[in-house]
Amino acid sequence: MTNDSPAPASVSPASSASPVPPPAPARRPTIRSHHGDSFEDPYEWLRAKDDPEVIAHLEAENAHTDAALAHLEPLRERIFQEIKGRVRETDLSLPSRRGDWWYYARTVEGKQYGIQCRAPIAGPDDWTPPVLAPDVDVPGEQILLDGNAEAEGHDFFSLGSFDVSSDGTRMLWGVDVTGDERYTVRVKDLTTGEVLPDVLEDTFSGAQFLPGGAHIVYTTVDDAWRPDRAWLHPVGSPGRDDDREIYRDEDERFWVGAGVTRSDRFLVLQSGSSITSEVSLVEAAHATDPDASPTVVWPRREGVEYGVDHAAIDGEDWLYILHNDGALDFELVRARVDSPDQTKTVLPHEPGRRLLDVDCFRDFAVVEYRQDGFPRVAVLDYRTHQLTEIRFDEPLYAAGLGGNPEWAPPVLRVGHASFTTPAAVFEYVLETGELILRRRAEVLGGFDPDDYAQARVWAPAQDGTSIPVSLVWKRSFGEPGTAPRPVHLYGYGSYEHSIDPAFSVARLSELDRGVVFAVAHVRGGGEMGRQWYEEGKLQSKRNTFTDFVDVARHLVDGGYTSPDRLVAEGGSAGGLLMGAVANLAPELFAGILADVPFVDALTSILDPSLPLTVIEWDEWGDPLHDPEVYAYMKSYTPYENVREGVTYPRILAMTSLNDTRVLYVEPAKWVARLREVGADALFKCEMAAGHGGVSGRYNSWRERAFQLAWLFDVLGVADA
Repeated sequence: MTNDSPAPASVSPASSASPVPPPAPARRPTIRSHHGDSFEDPYEWLRAKDDPEVIAHLEAENAHTDAALAHLEPLRERIFQEIKGRVRETDLSLPSRRGDWWYYARTVEGKQYGIQCRAPIAGPDDWTPPVLAPDVDVPGEQILLDGNAEAEGHDFFSLGSFDVSSDGTRMLWGVDVTGDERYTVRVKDLTTGEVLPDVLEDTFSGAQFLPGGAHIVYTTVDDAWRPDRAWLHPVGSPGRDDDREIYRDEDERFWVGAGVTRSDRFLVLQSGSSITSEVSLVEAAHATDPDASPTVVWPRREGVEYGVDHAAIDGEDWLYILHNDGALDFELVRARVDSPDQTKTVLPHEPGRRLLDVDCFRDFAVVEYRQDGFPRVAVLDYRTHQLTEIRFDEPLYAAGLGGNPEWAPPVLRVGHASFTTPAAVFEYVLETGELILRRRAEVLGGFDPDDYAQARVWAPAQDGTSIPVSLVWKRSFGEPGTAPRPVHLYGYGSYEHSIDPAFSVARLSELDRGVVFAVAHVRGGGEMGRQWYEEGKLQSKRNTFTDFVDVARHLVDGGYTSPDRLVAEGGSAGGLLMGAVANLAPELFAGILADVPFVDALTSILDPSLPLTVIEWDEWGDPLHDPEVYAYMKSYTPYENVREGVTYPRILAMTSLNDTRVLYVEPAKWVARLREVGADALFKCEMAAGHGGVSGRYNSWRERAFQLAWLFDVLGVADA
């Protein structure tokens, strides 16, 4: 039951006392020595994933956490029912036109996974999507793929590839049933319903058909889980024996990707590290010729990133190239396909306007960019190079290009989101500039967006930089800052990834209990442009951590909250942030929720045999070969900097056994070390999941309910 009355000014949260003692893994010291420094690691043995003793320890951790939080089971169930009660469980997505069909997905009450469907268009001029209802039959509907049937008998299910050939006659889909992000691709003939003999194992995500559907392009990974090769597969051939490798990158820092331009004119083969790109093109019509070889657009140069799309203007083929060569926030140029070095500027570099992407259509292009900290979308006129921004009437919002597979549409799908309004899809009419709302996610249970508010405030960092902070709250509890309130502070701050305005059904359960949700847009993210990212990576990484601490102090000093009513959350690289701030300022937080946390960063980045390590050197530095990077990373990596003699906030760390990006062993070691200094730390390991956690919508809701119940317990609002 929710309560709109203000929470009491002071709360003493319950502890996680448990009749089951915390597991205490054996200390078996190993010595790691680099650059004249030696570190004794007592828990590195937990890395042996196939060791029965390790599995037994993880299961003991889960049993301890279950016992410690058993008193929250009624609250978890209540939160789960709140989430479930706000979602229309039987629903249909907005249909998207491709060729002669409308494509959409169904969800069915009680079913974990979506069902992919299609229905025929009424005619070539039919661009108005049909209004679909869950309880009304759709004329001519075909069920293409039922995720629930695919997931039967598996504890985990993820769809990593799904594509229908351009002529609508064939479908491919790629499935992962363990969480390790290796997918098995299969093919179906949609005219006969026959599943073809093709079985492509150990592929990466994103397989798709070449135009016409006779061949599939896909990528595979090396032993370090790096996509390093692109292949062509002839449809109808069992296995991969007849497949031809068309591209390989031997550089361990580079990921390979493959796709087809919207125009169907080119197969694009892209290879990129965190700071360098190289794009090659093959005419799609000749890609299957044994003698066809990719043509490099611009040879790679260290530190130069670029992306390419194809436009056909007045009968000529052009490449639109977005790049950062001498342009920190990127500029857009164009060149003829046969002379890519002879460029003409389309959108010059403008400091503070971070160009993100360009998508070419037959009659116009779409440019996505960041301005004033928010993502925006605009239509680009090919002839005048004028940008027309598609605007929405809301102070904090994110806009981006939606699903637009067609080459020459009269309307453009655009997505819109904010912290207080559910996600929506609009159609922008190119001829008139009109915006038509086609779908807004429905929230049940009496939800009214006017009951909630959002705002951006600025927190001073220790070096004088102003850090943007987004706040979301329920109006009936009063304006934040007028009295200390329970605050849930989220952060990430790596890879130029931005935490943009987005609506969350699950978040309503905390807002309705008087919790203020806040996002610290710390450096290392991309919210304020490329410089914002540069100031939070490599030898400036500490800015990410101190920014978050400074935001927390600002919220406390400004009367928004108090340390006993402040919980922090972050996941993956944001989990590194959580571990770092726990060491830097444990006194500021009542609790820290760390999801798949990268808390043993130095150990991982020192080992090039581990998945992704070499790729990550552009983000964190290379501690294996550079003693200064080693010393800098060692100064902040959470596991090695757990402090004696301080009182840590309550900590909940969650991970997955089959995560290939941040290995389960990192939080397992971190929690063991925290307990050595007396911290109240809990650890939960999903035994059948990957980096994104459990699969299935109901499972995901229960996982979030588990996290929120713990968070409410720490904040003292568990009874609200």
